[in-house]
Amino acid sequence: MQTLYALAEQKNIDVLTFPMALSGSMSVMSEDGKCAIGMDPRVQDGSVLERVHLSHELGHCITGSFYNIHAAVDCRQRHENRANKWAIQTLIPVDALDEAIACGCTEVWELAEWFGVTEQFMRKAVCLHVHGNLATELYF
Repeated sequence: MQTLYALAEQKNIDVLTFPMALSGSMSVMSEDGKCAIGMDPRVQDGSVLERVHLSHELGHCITGSFYNIHAAVDCRQRHENRANKWAIQTLIPVDALDEAIACGCTEVWELAEWFGVTEQFMRKAVCLHVHGNLATELYF
């Protein structure tokens, strides 16, 4: 987790505590190109949820994948997918996933525990690394 915060600091991305009951987190980019991440205190508890939220929002900032409320649904999904792919490749590189499986972790919940992420995030990671997409609804 500290690695993610260190990366945010290195990239000059502020991580702020801000109540967000519906989403848990959000990232924004100002007109001058500076990014900031807001995290709801409920997810900033050192848990896997904090790790998943922070990595996803960093994915938005680092890939520049932002949209506004007027964006079409397919455009929003494209930006969400970019952020998720960055987060997955950062937290669960394919070599590390192969190693975990070789060590006997074959269930989604076991892999999620191994990598310190949610099961939902782990399903996305498996889909990305096995099928090349994030369409968990097709495979789980």
